[in-house]
Amino acid sequence: MTMDAATPVQAAQAGSQTRSETGARPALTSDFETFLKMLTAQARYQDPLEPIDSTEYAAQLAQFSMVEQQVQTNDTLARLAGSPGFSQLAELAGWVGMEARVPAVAGFRGVPITVSPNPDPRAEEAFLIVADSDGREVQRLAIPVSSDPVEWAGVASDGQPLAHGTYSFSVESHAAGEIIATSAAQFYGRVTETQIRDGSAVLILEDGQVVQATDVTALRQP
Repeated sequence: MTMDAATPVQAAQAGSQTRSETGARPALTSDFETFLKMLTAQARYQDPLEPIDSTEYAAQLAQFSMVEQQVQTNDTLARLAGSPGFSQLAELAGWVGMEARVPAVAGFRGVPITVSPNPDPRAEEAFLIVADSDGREVQRLAIPVSSDPVEWAGVASDGQPLAHGTYSFSVESHAAGEIIATSAAQFYGRVTETQIRDGSAVLILEDGQVVQATDVTALRQP
């Protein structure tokens, strides 16, 4: 006399479903032992005249593993979606490919850099001061007393290109032949990626710099 092989399996499944409905985590996500008990029940009560093929066990095990991983992935995404950093990341996704204006050093690779100066309104003259990564002044250029963008070509007074590297920019404002203000200039850098670091969203620029999204003062299409 053969026994119904489905009965113990159905019982195990029903017990698992009951635990899920009462608020416990589903068996697929937290109780691997339940799955093993189901397989054991299948093996114990199988029809000896028609035994279950071992490949079926392997297939069921693989299916369980895939479902378990998918549920865990969904749980992780749900936790991320609920975090402030992830929300910021989703909002900033549209910034990728755009040029952001930030008060930071710029990486020079032979391509002109667009600098956004901010001379003092009282200034009669303004100069763009370029410093290398060590803070040494490498160039001083007279610019209009205006906030209009300025293209810095990275070429020395003798016509030779400056070395590749990082440069910072500042603006000296002069009136009556004296310096009345010095302020940091900003530049436009292309955004290539957004990331979450220390719980907040940051931007990765084309030259590899990492800047806070809150430091961006303007965006434009390249």
